[in-house]
Amino acid sequence: MGLLDIFKKNKPEEKPVAPQVEPEEVEAVGWDAIEKEFLRVYPGQENPKHYGTVIKWMLGGKNPLDGISVYDGGDYWHFVSFGQTEIYEKECDNKEISGYGYELTFKLKKADLEDEEAELRNICGILQMVARITFTKGELFAPDEFIYTGQTQGIDAFQKSNLTGFICVKDPTVETIDTPNGRVEFLELVGMTDAELKTLSNKASVAELYAKLGSDVTDYHRESIV
Repeated sequence: MGLLDIFKKNKPEEKPVAPQVEPEEVEAVGWDAIEKEFLRVYPGQENPKHYGTVIKWMLGGKNPLDGISVYDGGDYWHFVSFGQTEIYEKECDNKEISGYGYELTFKLKKADLEDEEAELRNICGILQMVARITFTKGELFAPDEFIYTGQTQGIDAFQKSNLTGFICVKDPTVETIDTPNGRVEFLELVGMTDAELKTLSNKASVAELYAKLGSDVTDYHRESIV
């Protein structure tokens, strides 16, 4: 079963909604810190596109991330998750690190998207799926790792792209932040072709391929570089 098979069974919520506030009106200090960092990079975007979760994971919902915001990077859309770290109160014993220590990001090139809204929702679904692996299996992802399932369908909404999986890199656009709940890093997924993924065996090979690619923006229409 590939990423797209899993995703089709776990589609994102049908409507983007504002992030819900807990009944106790707890402060979202972690959430605010993430937004502050993205506002530093994208000044003036106080209200980016946002895809929220209707039923929270803690209440039995299927999506572990409370929400995903999408910032306008000019020729690309920049996604960031909210939920892999402690976005509300501090709960973990480790005071140095917030939650799992990182939020997921993704950059999608805008040009020539067949249905932009469908593609935005598709990426939100994939980020939820990757987060679900961490929440259910305890598997953490790190820079210079790769996600390869052997699938041949494209990762785009219409499964037409040559890109079938991902490498993980440290997002070069945003900085690691220190929040009241601990440190938060930003782990970016970058789309890769089947041929590219088959060349990978360790962290060194991922770093080499990423350097050869020369961009962290996922372009559904690019050709393989191997």
